[in-house]
Amino acid sequence: MKETYHIVIPARMASERLPGKPLADINGKPLLQHVWNRARDSSAASVVIATDDERIRQTAESFGANVQMTLKEHASGSDRIAECARIMGWTDDTLIVNLQGDEPLMPAQCLDQVAALLAGDKQADLASLYWRIDSAPEVVDPNTVKVVTAKDGAAIAFSRSVIPYPRQWGSIQQALDAGFTWKRHIGLYAYRASSLLAFSQAEQGKLEQAERLEQLRVMEWGGRIAMAEAVAFIPAGVDTPEDLARVRALIN
Repeated sequence: MKETYHIVIPARMASERLPGKPLADINGKPLLQHVWNRARDSSAASVVIATDDERIRQTAESFGANVQMTLKEHASGSDRIAECARIMGWTDDTLIVNLQGDEPLMPAQCLDQVAALLAGDKQADLASLYWRIDSAPEVVDPNTVKVVTAKDGAAIAFSRSVIPYPRQWGSIQQALDAGFTWKRHIGLYAYRASSLLAFSQAEQGKLEQAERLEQLRVMEWGGRIAMAEAVAFIPAGVDTPEDLARVRALIN
């Protein structure tokens, strides 16, 4: 039986590296419409685009999306989704999946997976996914967020640095050759509405400020994040003009 959940896609125009990103053209459709289509391929009960920009609202409504206007002041997509959840009147136990507005290649089965993962772990506040890293350059890349998990699947730590550090081996490549694996965190989250609202009201801690990773806010206030390996490979999203060219080629 599929879990009942809702997808919210936060979207804003003020991207630092690719201004106007949600409306960037990909083969005749705005990037945001491709993301929305991926969401609609899932079993979610509803899909909502949460934005603070009238241009995004008009474009999204033109292709049939349900749009919720939110405040401009939000520091993160999670904060924007929290406001959307309050406006929608969702109950505390409602399951919400945060699908970033720059993920036009997100497999629909991963959206269903992360919702089911949270539903199956009653102690978890959030759920998210990872993918195994098999490249030494990716391990050391600070843009690749690494996650360490416990035996029960819960996240222990997230960092842009190399964690765990391969002290037993002479190099990262030797560790990979020996069968050791790192896990790349995928920024796809499922929340219970109550946990999302608590998260949005909590202050940023030192870890989040240092790493610029909002999931560390949950770790600092003792929350539990359930993790699992994604059932399908999730290609990187669109952050730069080069990413946009790559995605255009893949979708074409």
